[in-house]
Amino acid sequence: MLVIPSRPNKDTCDGVTRRDLLRVGGSAILGMSLGQLLQLQALAGSSEKPSAGGKGFGKAKSVILLYLQGGPSHLDLWDPKPNVPDNVKSVFTPIDTKLPGVQVTEILPKFAQVLDKLTLIRSMSYTPNGLFNHTAAIYQMLTGYTADKVSPSGQLEPPSPKDFPNVGSNIIRLKPPTEPMLPFVMMPRPLQESNVVNKAGTAGFLGRAYDPYYLFPTGDDMDMAKMDNIKVDDLQLRPDVSSFRLGNRARIRDLLNAGMPALDKATDKYDLDKYYQQALSLVISGRARDAFDLKRESDKVRDRYGRTTFGQCCLLARRLIEAGTRFVEVNWPKVANSDNHSWDHHVGLSGRMKSQSGPMFDAGLSALIEDLDERGMLADTLVIAVGEFGRSPRRGVSTSGNSNTDDGRDHWPYCYTAAVAGAGIKRGFVYGKSDATASAPVENPVHPCDLLATIYHSVGIDPATIVYNHLNQPRELVKGEVVNGILA
Repeated sequence: MLVIPSRPNKDTCDGVTRRDLLRVGGSAILGMSLGQLLQLQALAGSSEKPSAGGKGFGKAKSVILLYLQGGPSHLDLWDPKPNVPDNVKSVFTPIDTKLPGVQVTEILPKFAQVLDKLTLIRSMSYTPNGLFNHTAAIYQMLTGYTADKVSPSGQLEPPSPKDFPNVGSNIIRLKPPTEPMLPFVMMPRPLQESNVVNKAGTAGFLGRAYDPYYLFPTGDDMDMAKMDNIKVDDLQLRPDVSSFRLGNRARIRDLLNAGMPALDKATDKYDLDKYYQQALSLVISGRARDAFDLKRESDKVRDRYGRTTFGQCCLLARRLIEAGTRFVEVNWPKVANSDNHSWDHHVGLSGRMKSQSGPMFDAGLSALIEDLDERGMLADTLVIAVGEFGRSPRRGVSTSGNSNTDDGRDHWPYCYTAAVAGAGIKRGFVYGKSDATASAPVENPVHPCDLLATIYHSVGIDPATIVYNHLNQPRELVKGEVVNGILA
């Protein structure tokens, strides 16, 4: 449901009044509440920010983040190593790609053919500080900060209004969309490790006005058709409310406002009529509703992405970006620490990756990159595929306290791989290099905070921009360096 404002309580970091939450369905109330949401975002985006520039700055109009929660094995996907001991070597055969001398494993045959359109970063790395835990590492990757609390079991505390914001929330606050469209959409499930749900998936201390629109269709994680269950009742008119009636309600609201001088004075500087109109346009035009309708795509296109939850999310991400959404986060559609098609391959890696997670990922990512490129959208859309860490070079060893079989790898934050494409990113390029066993970078290490800094830079936001937390303390968006080496 949409997060929309209500009564004033306290100030946000911008000095904008933060509101309590309501969750509602269609009708005129939605238009008014969404209007307040749009107004809040635009007001925040107009605040003064540090200047920045340089190579690649502001090239991205939108961002698609494919977040691979669970931590995929870099050795078994896109950084295979020859001539290593059997307990390090991937069980999958290396294959050639469009880039001479660069190989991936047989798990990614389609991706191998689009590698000339993107950059592989093979030197993602950080030294853990309690970050062998999925949720702690996810929090760092998506907010740029380490969590305050980790319980004895290794699990973090639940999401809190004191949390640092998800990168998407920061972006839509500082770069509000120019279209009357949902600014930030997260799908198809929340971030999750065990019973800790959606940590790093909220706007945190920015306030709930900057939370994503959570598109979490009904259905089990193993239900590959769950994206056909999408319901967006809050983005369409109720059968008993026509667009004419909704327009009449807006006019009645205007008449009421005209007779309330105090309210006029309180809201005059915010030009609320503009934002009410944007909200009404969003609902009446059906812009968002139409974007969510995957049935508008041909069977051929849907098959190209793969008839899986992940594949259809990648397709929907493209549709949302086309419609004007600024930031889309596709979370890998399985709990981080789980079985079957999770990336958390402590056991059964060879079977699960080959028959489940691998083919879904290969089809969805490669189709998204090709489709965006064919439509001319890759030039101003930044696409990132990354997890919270990689997997241990040696199979069957414990690095995080978990047990691992000979056919499994444990958590490994010291070295892993990310894929980045579009919006000023070099095409057909490999940045950084891992050592002989993919245990550590030997060239150009990239911290997760550096990757976040590069995302902010690409959308035209200085990573050093100051925000104010729940205690009104100044904090940088992220303490990282832009990875200039991947920018064209």
